[in-house]
Amino acid sequence: MQKSLENYRQSYGKGELLEENIPSFPLALFTSWFNEAEAHPDIAEVNAMSLATCGIEGFPKTRIVLLKSFGEKGFSFYTNYNSEKARDIEENPRVCLSFFWPALERQVIIKGIAMKTSEEESSSYFASRPRGSQLGAWASKQSDVLTSRKQLELELKEVEERYKDKEVERPQHWGGYVVSPRSFEFWQGRNDRLHDRILYEFLEENTWERNRLSP
Repeated sequence: MQKSLENYRQSYGKGELLEENIPSFPLALFTSWFNEAEAHPDIAEVNAMSLATCGIEGFPKTRIVLLKSFGEKGFSFYTNYNSEKARDIEENPRVCLSFFWPALERQVIIKGIAMKTSEEESSSYFASRPRGSQLGAWASKQSDVLTSRKQLELELKEVEERYKDKEVERPQHWGGYVVSPRSFEFWQGRNDRLHDRILYEFLEENTWERNRLSP
């Protein structure tokens, strides 16, 4: 039986996005929006983002990952280099990042090119992680099939024993990616579904074209 959701309704009207009030560079606007989301009491994980990839099978796939840094160099996250997402990026480095902050009625969509971060950056971030997460990076063969939860727990026990009383080194199959943006789309919810959508597209160094899109 098909479940109808046609009566679900949400009105938007908490903000506006007008050209005369926004900067010429998209990173400045993203930083301003991120800071507002970070300060909002109803947003738990402001750095949670949807990462969309498209690999050898031709099917796109999205999953939630955590943004770990952003700035002029790009947008960074970390993962297992043997995972499905990493295999997709190896096949096709064009990815899409999406942030949705319902409490502010805002969404940001970033298209860009993903590349591995340096060994030094990956090792530095790995060293900052809690020990349990470090051990988990060794125990989990991310995206591989498991026979049971017990198998994963046994893998973890083996890793715990291996690194007992020792510093956990970063696995070579684990590290970061940095996404270099090619476009930013900023969405601000408005009344009657007449939302504000502003698209920035990269032209060349320090040059972005800005356009308003119809909702």
